[in-house]
Amino acid sequence: MTGTDLSPAASLSGAVMKRNGRLVLDHVDLTVGRGEIVTVIGPNGAGKSTLLRAVLGLETLDEGTLRLAPGLRLAYLPQRYQLDHALPLSVRRILTLTHTPAEERLQAMLEELNIGRLLDTSALRLSGGELQRVMLARALLREPDLLVLDEPTQNVDATGALEIYQVVARQRARTGCSVLLVSHDLNVVMAATDRVYCLNGHICCSGKPTDVGRDRAFVALFGEAAGQTLAPYTHHHDHVHAPDGTVEGGHHDHHHDHPHGHHHPH
Repeated sequence: MTGTDLSPAASLSGAVMKRNGRLVLDHVDLTVGRGEIVTVIGPNGAGKSTLLRAVLGLETLDEGTLRLAPGLRLAYLPQRYQLDHALPLSVRRILTLTHTPAEERLQAMLEELNIGRLLDTSALRLSGGELQRVMLARALLREPDLLVLDEPTQNVDATGALEIYQVVARQRARTGCSVLLVSHDLNVVMAATDRVYCLNGHICCSGKPTDVGRDRAFVALFGEAAGQTLAPYTHHHDHVHAPDGTVEGGHHDHHHDHPHGHHHPH
């Protein structure tokens, strides 16, 4: 992405999307600024994955406008990907299918994600967490202007989640890229996020991080321990988050983002 254009990396305005007679996105406005990390949270069936695919242009809006900065280079880590068991690929091959990073860059990225030893391993032999890190490495190696991540810490434990978010934050610092991600790891991701959108078909609330100790809503939602250590965002709602992550009250439904969606507990 070149030039002096200071418009956002990506934005949706009045985005409406209907699928099978159901309103999935209801007049959603979302902006990802240059170099900004934006997190989308919300209950299962809130339309989070659909929102990411709309930003990528992979889903067509019924109403509204998608704007991407000219020349924007995108990288996408989807929530689900399928390995072809009939054609086993090595980690190296997965990372070089569409472009060929320098060998030292390839190895350095895997070392940063603590999987350096796996470069010449068959992908079919990887654990879920290892494969997740490989696919993240693949996205990062594209050196994108906008990195779009759907549940990037699925299949990893809390320590692994923190490591992954630190790698994403370092990528932003190193390259100035923008990041848009969906996550249920609220207590971890808040520390690196510039702005949060809570989606439940429509945007319920959004905001920037504020001082933890002064935000009683954050402590009530995520616990006192989280409130003592992490910067929350100002969370004004038209709904209540139940302990299991569901939403009570407000404008919502209980359908899934995908026909075979999985619930990822907080």
